[in-house]
Parts: sequence; structure tokens; C-alpha cells
Amino acid sequence: MNSRRTKKRFSLSNSYFGFILHRHLSDRLLFNFLLVFCITSALFAGIALSTTYTTSVPTQGGTIVEGIVGTPRFVNPVLAINRADHDMVALIYSGLMKINEQGALVNDTAESVTLTDDGLTYHVVLKKGIHFHDGSELKARDVAYTIALIQNPEQKSPLRGNWDGVQVEEVNDFELNITLKEAYSPFMENLTIGILPRELWDELPIEQIPFSQNNTEPVGTGPYKVSDVLRSKSGLISGYKLTAFETATYKQNITTLVFNFYQNEDELLIALQKNDIASTPSLSPNQFSKVDLATYQIIQAPLPRTFAIYFNQNKSAALRDKSVREALDVVLNKQALVDKVLYGYGIPTSSPVPPGFLDVESNDSEGEVLSDDVRQRKAESILTAGGWSKSEQGTWQKVIDKTTVTLSVSLDTANAPLFDQTANSIADVWKTLGVEVRIAQFEQNDLVQSVIRTRDFEALLYGADVGRQIDMYPFWHSSQKNDPGLNIAQYTNITVDSLLQSARAQKDETLRTEDIHKIEAIIADEKPAIFLFIPTFGYVLDTTITATPFSDLSKPSERFANISQWHIKSNNVWPLFSNN
Repeated sequence: MNSRRTKKRFSLSNSYFGFILHRHLSDRLLFNFLLVFCITSALFAGIALSTTYTTSVPTQGGTIVEGIVGTPRFVNPVLAINRADHDMVALIYSGLMKINEQGALVNDTAESVTLTDDGLTYHVVLKKGIHFHDGSELKARDVAYTIALIQNPEQKSPLRGNWDGVQVEEVNDFELNITLKEAYSPFMENLTIGILPRELWDELPIEQIPFSQNNTEPVGTGPYKVSDVLRSKSGLISGYKLTAFETATYKQNITTLVFNFYQNEDELLIALQKNDIASTPSLSPNQFSKVDLATYQIIQAPLPRTFAIYFNQNKSAALRDKSVREALDVVLNKQALVDKVLYGYGIPTSSPVPPGFLDVESNDSEGEVLSDDVRQRKAESILTAGGWSKSEQGTWQKVIDKTTVTLSVSLDTANAPLFDQTANSIADVWKTLGVEVRIAQFEQNDLVQSVIRTRDFEALLYGADVGRQIDMYPFWHSSQKNDPGLNIAQYTNITVDSLLQSARAQKDETLRTEDIHKIEAIIADEKPAIFLFIPTFGYVLDTTITATPFSDLSKPSERFANISQWHIKSNNVWPLFSNN
């Protein structure tokens, strides 16, 4: 049968070419042209159909080499301190929950997390079949052990405050209850903490845990496992090689991650310019102009840290006058400030809620419209309407409580480049307005101990991290006015107090967001602080690497939350096969 078909095909082709050979030369040329044209058209049609109707899908393979300034000390979710620690923890460990591409909390190692009606108890059911990198299965006892270690005062975990008073009950191997003393809706965020394998740590005395080799050769349930620890000639860790750990939860496209650690930013920049690394989170905004944008992309993501000038009205009669606070705010061009001190990698704001979170956009639109001269005239009008007048020396004065007060501001801040440049830029603008300004800078520890904790300042330039869940209670509730509370402006408003308490306990996310927007409006109107900008995290990444969008990051290490979906390689397939 097959031989007959073959003979038939040969017979047809022979007949065709025989027919062509017996034609005139002009006819043969015409027939050959038509044949080539038909074949070429069919080929291009196939390519066009493939381009139009096929889809690109990620495939496994490839390596990312990333450069980081600093060296990990504790690749341990309980003890992680520096950014290198947090980056490694994010890849090697996984929590009960994680954030998705939209910045929302979703289940990770948890099958389900159910909150009781009173908002106090989280009932957690773990997924079965989740294994640590050493092969042991993740169980409720591992979760309970990790939380107990955080809560142990001898361990001095940076996370201890987040778990204060929380009780954990193991129901069975795969279920546990986590109970709070009072309802606190942002608590769910804490369930993203990486989980330690109890069997690996339990035999260690508590005082030996910080010195354990497990901190530098970690074992978790995360998407990547340590396959090699790279060391310098002196024996210090110089890098990590991680390989994909494929479980029922994760299936990574990128098979290998290599992290090289550098002593400083200059070394890192040289490595980037030599293409020795494909990515880095450690480059400062002032260095981004040196990045080859033909090779690298710079991905920006806002962080929930608001830089502001907080007023202590108890220390200054002038600052108790709302017209002064309004004028000091209006005269500042915050977009120009972002461009100058953050090289454009930031978002101006006039709100205590960071732009980019809770659907809040930058609300300092005047920065794009008003010139500096117009801003100054507007500020002068506000001061004049508030009863202030200019002296012959060009300073503003007003009689307050039978005493002539000169408008002056003493501005305290940290002794760091960003704060130094921001403070001096603001002082220049205020001085042009006619305000006397004195700047005092402190080392970070001295600023906290001598200025913030004692509330001994008139105006303080500082950055407040409100977190992805936007918990404003510590910063604005009147009960937090004194140390160790973080209400450094000593702000008091009964309505705001009530809304803050409501937002903390509210289970309905829509109602909670409404409460926060009401708080935002009241604080913005009363101006206990001048809100300036939030920085954006800039991640340098090779253009050949496709990363998931970064949404609502609370810290840079969360860029890896969905790394399982990143890819370097891809194939074009018909939609019918794309899910496979």
C-alpha cells in the first residue's frame, strides 16, 4: 500500500516537471515563478499566523547573577537584620502567607487561614506535602517553634514586638490556632514570616542559636535552596549559589541564582559596568545615570516610608500658629525636592498615607503648576492673613501672648547624606521666605535617644515606615505621644483616635480603608507635620530577564515574593498548548 502511494506521488511530480519541460522557455519561466511565489507566500502566511496567533510562554532554564552590597550575618527569619539577610531569607524560607503580584496577601504554605468573628483567633490549616530542603515535612510544630523563638526575650529577635502577647496552640500536625489579646487587622502581615525546621534547631541552647552554622547554611521550604556557599581566601562568605527547589507549591522557571557580595557601592558599580552581574538592589539613585539602559532596566516601586517634618508645638509658640505651618508647607516645591535629593526616584506627597498604597496618588499636584515665586507669594499671603508682618530686617514677627515672636525654626535630623541634603534644601527655601532656620544633625543613635525619645525638638526631619497594611496608630494615636510611642508630633485629636482604633479592629477592608482616608484628611488639614516624599526602590535588572510586577512592597526583599514566575527563556506556542 505504502509503495503504491509513493509511486503515485512520484508519478504526479514527474508528470508536472515533464509538462514544464515541454513548454516554451517563457512558459517555463512563468510556471517556475508561480511555483516559487506560492511556496514563498505559504511560508510567509505560516510565519504571520504563528506570530499573530501563538503566545510566548516561560520555559525553565537560565541563571541570574545578582550583586549586593554587604554580607549576610543571619540567613534566619527570626534574626535577620541587614538587607543581605532579608534577601536570602526571602528566597530560602517561606511563610504561611505571601504577597501576590497585586500586593495582596495570599496563602503560601497555609491551605487556609480563617479569622474568628471576634477578630482574635486565626485558625491555620497547613498544606500537606510541603517539605524543607532537607526532606523533612513542614508541620504545625515548626510554625509554633518559630513563633516561640521570636517571642523568647533572650533571643532578642527584631520581630518580637509583632508577636507580643500572641498565643499559639497546636491542634494537630497540620492545624494550629494563633490568638491575639485584642483585634488587630494588620496582624495578618506577620504570617509572612519564614518558618524554621524545628528538628534542625531545637537541640541548640538558646544562647547558641545566633552562633549556629545553620544561620549561614540555612534550610527552609522556600523556592530556592543553598547548593553552595562561596567563600573568600580568608574564609568569609563572598556569595551564595541557590538552585530551584521544586515542590508541590513551587516550580521555578529560573533554575539558578548566584549572589555576589561586595564591600561597597564602587565595587558593585564596576561589576555592573563589566556585566559581571545581571541585577542589583544596592545601587543608589545618584548612580542610576551610570547604568547602561541598553543592557539593564531600572524597575521602580514605592516603599511605605514617608519622609516628613514633624512639629513639636510645645517647644515653639510660632509653630503653634497654623498659618505658620501652612506657609512653611506651601512654599516647598516637593517635586523639585525629589528631583534634587532623590534624583527623581521618589514621589512627592502631602499626606501621611504613602502614595501608591490604598489607592492614594501623589496629591502634591501644585508642585507641577506653581513656580517658586508664586509659592513664595502664596506663603507670604498666608502669614500676613495670620497676623504676621515683616520687620525691617526681612524677618517675620507677631505678638503672641503679649510677647513679640520672631518666626524661626530649629530643624533636627540625622547625620546622613539624604537627610543632610533634604534639610539644607528646605532651609534655603524657608530662609528665602524670611524664616530664621537652624539645622542640628545627630548620629542615628543620638537622634533617637536625645531628640526623639525625649521629644526635645522644635521640628524634626525623619522617615516613618507605616508598613504595607498602613497601620497609622503608633504614629498618630494620642496614647502614643510619649516614649516608647512613635507619635513624635504629640498629636491629639479625639476623632482621629476613634478612627485609628476602628481601623485597627476592622475586618472589612473597604470600611478600614474609609477610616484611614478620613484620618488622612484630618491630619492633612491640621498640619501637625509637613509630608514631603516617599522614596522608590530601584532595582537594576538585565533586560533579558522578565520579572513579575512589584506592587505594594513593604521592603526591597519582597521583590522575590513571586520569583517562581520570573523567566529568562520562553517559547512561542499555540494557545491550546499554553497551559501545558
